[in-house]
Amino acid sequence: MFHIFQYQPLRLITQNSVSSVCLRLMLSRPLAFAQIWKSWFSSHSLVGKKNIILMGPPGAGKTTTGRIVGQKLDCPVIDIDDDVLETTWNMSVSEKLQDVGYEEFLEEEGKALLKFSASGSVISLSGSNPMHAAGMQHIKKNGIVVYLDVPTTVIMSRLKSKAMDRIVGLSPGVSLKDILQFRKQFYRRWFDIRVLCGGDIAAEAVAEKVLDAVKRYQDLELETFISTRSSRSGRSTEEDSHKLYFSDVVTQGLALDGGLFVPERGLPKFTAEEWEGLIEATYVERAQVILERCIHPADIPASKLAEIVETAYGENFSCSKVAPVRHLAGNQFLLELFHGPTASFKDFALQLVPHLFAYCIPRSCNYLILVATSGDTGSAVLDGFSRLHDTDKQRIALVNFFPEDGVSPIQKSQMIGCQKENAWSVGVKSDFDFCQTAIKQIFTNSDFTGFLTVEYGTALAAANSINWARLLPQIVYHASAYLDLVHQGIISFGSPVDVCIPTGNFGNVLAAFYAKMMGIPIRKCICASNENNVLTDFIRTGVYDLRGRKLISTFSPAVDILKSSNLERYLHLITNEDGQLVTQLFNQLENQGHFQLQKDLLGKLQQDLVAGWCSDEDCLAAIHSVYSTTGYILDTHTAVAKVVADRLQDRTCPIIISSTAHYSKFAPAILRALRIAEINQNPLSQLHLLSSYSALPPIHWGLLETLKKTGNGGHQVCAADVSVLMSHIETLIQNHFM
Repeated sequence: MFHIFQYQPLRLITQNSVSSVCLRLMLSRPLAFAQIWKSWFSSHSLVGKKNIILMGPPGAGKTTTGRIVGQKLDCPVIDIDDDVLETTWNMSVSEKLQDVGYEEFLEEEGKALLKFSASGSVISLSGSNPMHAAGMQHIKKNGIVVYLDVPTTVIMSRLKSKAMDRIVGLSPGVSLKDILQFRKQFYRRWFDIRVLCGGDIAAEAVAEKVLDAVKRYQDLELETFISTRSSRSGRSTEEDSHKLYFSDVVTQGLALDGGLFVPERGLPKFTAEEWEGLIEATYVERAQVILERCIHPADIPASKLAEIVETAYGENFSCSKVAPVRHLAGNQFLLELFHGPTASFKDFALQLVPHLFAYCIPRSCNYLILVATSGDTGSAVLDGFSRLHDTDKQRIALVNFFPEDGVSPIQKSQMIGCQKENAWSVGVKSDFDFCQTAIKQIFTNSDFTGFLTVEYGTALAAANSINWARLLPQIVYHASAYLDLVHQGIISFGSPVDVCIPTGNFGNVLAAFYAKMMGIPIRKCICASNENNVLTDFIRTGVYDLRGRKLISTFSPAVDILKSSNLERYLHLITNEDGQLVTQLFNQLENQGHFQLQKDLLGKLQQDLVAGWCSDEDCLAAIHSVYSTTGYILDTHTAVAKVVADRLQDRTCPIIISSTAHYSKFAPAILRALRIAEINQNPLSQLHLLSSYSALPPIHWGLLETLKKTGNGGHQVCAADVSVLMSHIETLIQNHFM
């Protein structure tokens, strides 16, 4: 058996390799020597008995990178091709491949891997090792597998000048590109850590990225979460000792102090080269890479995360591009976010979050998820949680509260029709702001939540955009939209774009801003409001004032919101994470109905955000105008953004307008905008009428099927009273879990 004994780091100070210079330093400057020793020992602790295993396609630089990493850690370096295979076979890899052929070579290579053993080493795999399952299972037992992810175009360029006789599977009729694409499935199956490697990156820089990635992998403490209302200086020792991680905040939803969770050390940043490496990637590939950097593998391993992402964005979306970018007119582009099963941007989070949630929660407890919606969230969350495995449905249930008279008829039909055995919709005789505030109050009512846990073994969780996991998928599509413009040749990477987003709860705008923080060159985030324009006033003046305001029912109900929950996360950011100030501002909003930003904070805000609003009349006029000139039908929310973009853009760069819902969901308003005199009140009839226009995009497949199958079934309706909502919750728990 080929075996490398564990490296013994203490030998360094007992052998002649310690120079007299080091000895003099140790005696004359003990503090300096201690710092050097601490740094050296920290590097060695990365390895210990584990191996660092470098994996990737031919030409990824595994051998060179492995040597550099080994030098930095001062530990053994093993190249599987040169040090194991050729030694075992007593012939070159190319000779063996020519001798036995493709399939037999993979088997022989796997057998050699099964006989191999090492510890405390840096190991560079062959490009084809991951194709042998048993061999990889064996070597992975004692190692951390690092995937050097190099764009296919870069690999092909590198291999042009090299001999190709060592590439397994290459033959007449099979291209190198096909082989590289085929092998990706095996690399994704086995890796623990992904390291993005652009075209011009030096091997030394790749080695540093490998070491940084391994450090992150081994230290979960680097990625803890805090509340927007916690103060760094004011936190107690007990609070510091009770660390919260991604899996905790997914299940907890809202912080105990009423604040929202944010990553303590901020979001990861991608280099320009890393982003450029994703230009050719599919949407699913981009999502996997971005989410891997935002979710620690100790919370969700990379292989499981990949499985979840594939499930979320695979067959559930009607467009293969998932979130395509379409040119509208001039410098305006539409980011189409309505190709999911329930026809709104909420599907991006809510096809993913249920699976994250099911993986993260402990098996010893049942969970009831509370949701408040102003329209699109309801059907999206019901659909998402209905796709869980049956075993998960038995321990995870959901109740969706929505304003009974504050959503469109089709949205209401969807929410009622999407009810399942573990998911229910409850209409509330009030508006969205009441529903959202009531849920916050229920979460922070420790007597009630404690009673549910003790009496029924059931905990509460949130799936609204106040849940951190809801924001991450939205970051992905904003980043992907920019990369699509680069891929289409509209811009080169680094050129700025503006984004214009219809917003009420501020989550979608916040996600775009987070994408900017992570390295996407977004210049301005334009917030588009309807007549409930409290956000517009706030961004222009710094005064958030709800006094005397009443919610107005508009044609764009998903942004009929006065209290923008996710604004709290943004203010926490621009106040330099001043939890005390954030607490003061939102307590004042709750108790007095208003607050005002200091002048310096307003200046920071206005560097990032621009805002405008649109009347119902202008919204309908925009729908008619765009259809008349382009044949494309905007939904009412996208029309709000289009109007605001027309008014506020300076036309010096492209502007991406978020098309957050399919127009089919708002058929009465759309038919009115298209100047149809008589409108049938039956939602299905309205969709059939719209389909006769043969417009772009076509009628949404999922929405049409839902209305055909379900019609307008029954649902519960309750008064606008928190105690009544709590009673409903208890009854639902009794019926489902007991």
